[in-house]
Amino acid sequence: MIPSPQQSLMEAYQTWRGWAEKSAADYSFHMAITWWSESVKHDMGTLVQQEGINSFKHFMAYKNAIMCDDETLVNSFKRALELGAMPTVHAENGELVFLLQKEVAAMGITGPEGHPLSRPPTVEGEAANRAIAIADVLGVPIYVVHVSCIEAAEAIARARARGQRVYGEVLAGHLVLDDSVYRHPDFATAAAHVMSPPFRSKGHQEFLWRGLQSGNLHTTATDHCTFCATQKAAGKDDFSKIPNGCGGVEERLSVIWDAGVNTGRLTPSEFVAITSANTAKLFNIYPQKGSVSVGADADLVVWDPQGTKTLSAKTQHSKGDFNIFEGRTVRGIPSHTVSQGELVFVQGELRARQGAGRYLKRPALGPNFAANKLRTETLAPTAVAR
Repeated sequence: MIPSPQQSLMEAYQTWRGWAEKSAADYSFHMAITWWSESVKHDMGTLVQQEGINSFKHFMAYKNAIMCDDETLVNSFKRALELGAMPTVHAENGELVFLLQKEVAAMGITGPEGHPLSRPPTVEGEAANRAIAIADVLGVPIYVVHVSCIEAAEAIARARARGQRVYGEVLAGHLVLDDSVYRHPDFATAAAHVMSPPFRSKGHQEFLWRGLQSGNLHTTATDHCTFCATQKAAGKDDFSKIPNGCGGVEERLSVIWDAGVNTGRLTPSEFVAITSANTAKLFNIYPQKGSVSVGADADLVVWDPQGTKTLSAKTQHSKGDFNIFEGRTVRGIPSHTVSQGELVFVQGELRARQGAGRYLKRPALGPNFAANKLRTETLAPTAVAR
């Protein structure tokens, strides 16, 4: 949920709850913090304690829109600690992105190829390090969304090696696609891949896989946010105006199984952890979700490890007009999906019912979830012999 500028969190929450009533699957929300005031602080308490929101998202990018400055980050992180909520961050230095967009355009680069040039890996790494440092000082756990590069993954690994509770998420697209997509001669195809952080050069992909293998990256997602070709065309002459977002929620499991399990990068158990169980545990709805056990919700996927499918916008169920995995043949697909005990997907036939999804309240993470108490180290006086 992303409030409009200066909009109250509770008003935004009610709006998004209304939009979500047509959901076919169970759902919950991260609430974005885009500005700070005493009313925001109060509403955060109401959302955690009454509405079951236990995570708050912070965009460190998108200057002059929804970007959090450091003051907002500090205040929000501190309040999250008080409430037992998890801060999450989109880690990109918005000031640097804003500057680089202008510099890249001044070089005469106006097409989609300018997008990754204006958001290099160091910009993401700096923001990840800064957010992790703020969380460390305050003693609050932190979750870094859509980690795309070596620099951000290393920041997470270093912090975890010190014992800090830092968690990382990686997108299916960042694991298999690279920045050559932005140099496609067809504008519509290149623009369709514009998202942030952007797809990186191939060297970053293997490092992300290693992060999942080592346990320094914990979950996989899609950041599913689709725009049609007409909407993407808004940036025809200025890459900074191309709406940021790609699809992928429908393809996530198959892409990760095919590129992960089939290659030996992941075991089947690790696949289950990074696609389901870890998320449920981190956001405190395990074992209701993420578990096959007595008392858990009857949400199940029957997996066919030998089944194959060629991914395409022509055959996807999503209403988007583009598929970033277009033409990729995957081995390992769902054959049946059960939601709330009902078959909602059977051998390619979608049976989901609009409005069947339930809003899930997620309890606060509890008094002992913090990594450590607020740091108050002082330098002890040093005795000097005279």
